[in-house]
Amino acid sequence: MQVDKPLEALICEQYGVQSLFDYPIAAICAAADGLKVNDAFWLRADPVHLVLQRDCFSLDESVPLQVDAAHATSMVGSLNQHFNQDGLMFEIGESGAWYLRTEHTPNIKTSLPSVAVGKNVHQFMPQGLESSKWLAVLNEAQMLLFEHPANQARESSGAPAVNSIWFSGGGLMPKTHLPSNIDLMLADGIFHQGMAKWVGEACQALPSSLDEVLNHSVQQARLQLPNMHTLAWFDHLLAALKTKKIKQLTLNLGFYDKSLIVTIKPIDTYKFWRSNKPVMDYLQ
Repeated sequence: MQVDKPLEALICEQYGVQSLFDYPIAAICAAADGLKVNDAFWLRADPVHLVLQRDCFSLDESVPLQVDAAHATSMVGSLNQHFNQDGLMFEIGESGAWYLRTEHTPNIKTSLPSVAVGKNVHQFMPQGLESSKWLAVLNEAQMLLFEHPANQARESSGAPAVNSIWFSGGGLMPKTHLPSNIDLMLADGIFHQGMAKWVGEACQALPSSLDEVLNHSVQQARLQLPNMHTLAWFDHLLAALKTKKIKQLTLNLGFYDKSLIVTIKPIDTYKFWRSNKPVMDYLQ
């Protein structure tokens, strides 16, 4: 089944997370990332690189940029020195993710970077009654970062400059969620870990192999597939289905602004008359 929403939004809905303007992804992540969420409004504030095209800027695929701890601390410190008087506080989580905390709930809607990557960023800027204020915040942040010493050091080493911040996932920590039927979450990503913490699921780091997952004596597990070697994991999942080590497999596959939900049972692996098709054929 195709869903016209990015993977993070799909997962939020599966857990019963309500959206006001955005799904409150930032608050859920921050709570698992060593930060005191309390009743503040949180936004993801990912360090990004905007690429100049012929007549626009596009968002580079690497979101967020990997920034070493010293450079991140220096940049965030400069951002806070500039914006604290406006009631804005940038913070860095234990995972290295950047967040923005504000006591005021802004009337804006943002776009997740997975929706905007590779496209003209103009149409994905914050929208709503306070959009002009937040566009001004972005412009000031870009000017501050332009000549920042940490950026100069990055560029001299061949790394892309952090030339902007990408706000997304804004909201307060949600109060209610759907009952969870998951016994164990296996994930390294702070978003999945945050979801598990919020709903009270047991959570462990992503194992090195599928065999370690299958050795867990649980009825229902949720697994965040690793970014590297994902195709090899698919081969192992197919083999486990054929041997009925997995009774039912549900895949949430994200493709930028769309997602695909696929449910497979062992008997489905024997339907040899079905022709194989590229995944993108299901996203038309």
